[in-house]
Amino acid sequence: SCQAPACPGNAVRPVPRPPLSEFHALCVRALKGSWLGWARSVLPPPLPPPPWREEAVAAGGGDSAHLPPMRLCLAWLGCYTLSLWVLRRRMWSGPARYLRSPLSRSLYMNMMGSHSQSAPGTKENHQWYMCNTEQLCESLQPIFVQSYLDQGTQIFLNNSIEKSGWLFIQLYHSFVSSVFSLFMSRTSINGLLGRGSMFVFSPEQFQRLLKINPEWKSHRLLDLGAGDGEVTKVMSPHFEEIYATELSETMIWQLQKKKYRVLGINEWQNTGFQYDVISCLNLLDRCDQPLTVLKDIRSVLEPTRGRVILALVLPFHPYVENVGGKWEKPSEVLEIKGQTWEEQVNSLPEVFRKAGFAIEAFTRLPYLCEGDMYNDYYVLDDAVFVLKPV
Repeated sequence: SCQAPACPGNAVRPVPRPPLSEFHALCVRALKGSWLGWARSVLPPPLPPPPWREEAVAAGGGDSAHLPPMRLCLAWLGCYTLSLWVLRRRMWSGPARYLRSPLSRSLYMNMMGSHSQSAPGTKENHQWYMCNTEQLCESLQPIFVQSYLDQGTQIFLNNSIEKSGWLFIQLYHSFVSSVFSLFMSRTSINGLLGRGSMFVFSPEQFQRLLKINPEWKSHRLLDLGAGDGEVTKVMSPHFEEIYATELSETMIWQLQKKKYRVLGINEWQNTGFQYDVISCLNLLDRCDQPLTVLKDIRSVLEPTRGRVILALVLPFHPYVENVGGKWEKPSEVLEIKGQTWEEQVNSLPEVFRKAGFAIEAFTRLPYLCEGDMYNDYYVLDDAVFVLKPV
C-alpha cells in the first residue's frame, strides 16, 4: 500500500508517489535525448494561440499553452510507439536482464510473439516418455508399455501455445484469478473461466494401455475427480453410461454442459451397481483420504472384468487444496518411497496390494495443462497404471 502510517498527533504523512514500473522507466529513458528532439522537428509548428489564450500565456501559462492538447497527445503517442520499436530492435538481445518483473517480461514476450517451451516434436518433449526399465523391479519390467508423442498430444500442445498468445484474454484471466482467489479455489476459478484443461492421454494411448481396439465397447465408466471433463471425453466413446464426480461447483457445471451424469462425492459408492472401468487420474495426491478412496473403488468395481485407470504424479507430493487456495497435508499417507520416477514406481505394487489391486500394465506420460501468459503449457511426470482386482 502506498498510504504511509499516521504520524503522532493529528499530522498525517503525505502519500508518496508509487515508483515507476521497470517497463515505464525504460520507455522514459528511451524518449530522452534525440528522440524528443526528432519528434519536435517532424511535427508542424503549433498554431498561434487564440485571443482568449493570450492573457493566460502572459499570466505565466508558458509556451506549452500554445500547443493544443490533441497535438500533445499525438506527439506523446508517436514518441511512445517509436520507443517500443527501438526497444524491440535494440533491447531484446537478452530481455530478461532488463525486465526483472515476470509480468513485464511475459507481456513483452507476448508482444514479440515469443514462446517459452519447446515446440511439439522436439527431443526435449520425447524425454517425457522415457523410462529406465533396468531400474524397475523384475515384476514390473515386462508390463511396462512404452508411449510416444503422438498426434493427439501434439494437437493439445499446439492449441495451448495458441491460447497462451491471446494477450488480452490472458490478462483478463490473470485479473479474475487474483480477485477470486480470495474466496475460491484455483480449480473452481479455472472452471468458471473455462481454462486450465488437462491432458493425460490421447485416444490412441488409452487404447494401447488397455489393449483394446477403437471399436471396443463396455457398459459403465466412472471418472473420479473429472475436472472439466476433457479427459473423460477421450474415454467416453467406449462406454454406454458415463458417470463423473467433482468437488468444484464450477467444474460440475462444465461436466453437466457435456451431458455427463455427475454423482456426489459420497454418492458414487452407494449407487447399487458396479462399474466396468473406473478412472482415478491425478486425484490421490490431492485428496484427504487416498487409501480409503482406493478401497472404495475396489468395492464398486466389477470383480472379474473390471479395470481401474489410475494416474499419479511422480515424485509424489500429496497436498489438499482448500477454499482460498490454502494447501494442507492429507490425513492419510500412502507409503511411496524413493526419489526418482522409477524408484517410486517400484514401491507402488505394495500400496495397491493393500487396497486389493495388482498392476496389469503401466506407462510413463506427461501430465499436461493449458498455460497462461507466463508459460505456453505446464507439464508434470505421470505414471499411469491399469489395475485389476485381486
